[in-house]
Amino acid sequence: MEVIFLGTNGWFDTTMGNTICILIRTAKHAIVLDAGNGIFKLDQHVHENEAVHLFLSHHHLDHIAGLHILAKFRFRKGLAIAGPEGTQRILDQIVNHPFTLPLAQLPYPVTVLELPRDRKRVPFDLTTASLRHPVPTLGYRFEIDGKIVAYCPDTGYCPEAVGLARNADLLITECAYRIGEDQPDWPHLNPGTAARIARESGARKLVLVHFDASRYPSQESRYAAEHYAQQYHSDTIAAFDGTRVTVL
Repeated sequence: MEVIFLGTNGWFDTTMGNTICILIRTAKHAIVLDAGNGIFKLDQHVHENEAVHLFLSHHHLDHIAGLHILAKFRFRKGLAIAGPEGTQRILDQIVNHPFTLPLAQLPYPVTVLELPRDRKRVPFDLTTASLRHPVPTLGYRFEIDGKIVAYCPDTGYCPEAVGLARNADLLITECAYRIGEDQPDWPHLNPGTAARIARESGARKLVLVHFDASRYPSQESRYAAEHYAQQYHSDTIAAFDGTRVTVL
């Protein structure tokens, strides 16, 4: 299993990278986490004859703006888009005229799933949990090929995130805030709270991603977050666009 980070910014694109998008490659599946602008690189890693599953955590624009790029691809086996309750209604509004090409007119079939209701239509082991964010937001836990990958996107520290990450081989968390920063009315993680989730859950490896573009303008700022988190969870790295992690 390999995880490829296509976009690692939160909020907007900068020279540091595109907005959030992550690809999980398994023996049988191409799993995409969120659809920020980094999704434009997807065809560099996914073949046209592969079935693709896209999981949206929530509907803030930095997580769905890349849906406009879907017309670029040719997924001959189709695309399944899964997200929290209300995803179908929101996609009908956003991925439609007059904003972009409607899903129904893409050059491949698209299926929309709402979770957890449509969980049985996902062809691999999947657990979801509602996270702590101002809008409905799902975190994901994938158990495939004997490995566990947990994804905790926009959220503050919460027991649900710890549960998703329990004994995971790889935990991917957002890290929008700087060291020590917290805003209870707009929950996000900082390096310390992300490492706390990893430590309390027993996750083996932690990858920090979704760095707020205004708070993390340089490589040095990301490395500072990485080094701080390593004090509490030693196997931690900060992701950059193009980072690859093999899950052993």
